Amino acid sequence: MHKLAPLTPLGSAFPRIESIGDLTISEVTDRALASVAARKDQEPALRAALAEAYEMELPEVGGSSQAGALSVFWTGPDQWMVSGPYDQNELLARDLKQVAGATASVVEQTDGWCRFDVAGAVLSDLFERLSNAPVRDMKPGCVIRGTLEHLGVFLWRLDEDRMAVLGPRSSAASLHHALITAARSIA
Repeated sequence: MHKLAPLTPLGSAFPRIESIGDLTISEVTDRALASVAARKDQEPALRAALAEAYEMELPEVGGSSQAGALSVFWTGPDQWMVSGPYDQNELLARDLKQVAGATASVVEQTDGWCRFDVAGAVLSDLFERLSNAPVRDMKPGCVIRGTLEHLGVFLWRLDEDRMAVLGPRSSAASLHHALITAARSIA
């Protein structure tokens, strides 16, 4: 019989947390993810279904919102990413699909992405070295789809001194290396 064990995107049994100067870079592995895309002419019905089931407001361009333990952020026209604690939402995509019905296409995304939370007072200095995103102007809740180094990512401002970076799981080591290298350059 196989004895399989889950690994983090960086290939470890436990998420990696690194402190460099004033910055802390944490690998986040306890979040379930699902993408939701409204089908043609179904956005109002999708909004109504999610509002009724979860009291969830789908954010507009560049925004995010909270609905209890769930978070949702805009990813494209009529598209959003929903995130929640994995231990409570292991079947998040299935649950969202049941609520959305024929109004949306819902796809499991948990193992397709990696997430690093970066915290510290010099957060903007770090991201200005890695991306052309206007991080100093981002308010908490803002989300930008862009690049970090050469990787396509979502930059999600969680708080004044905290940013989540979501990128392809297959590029987790490259993304982590870029974050660590830039952090060391300003430490």
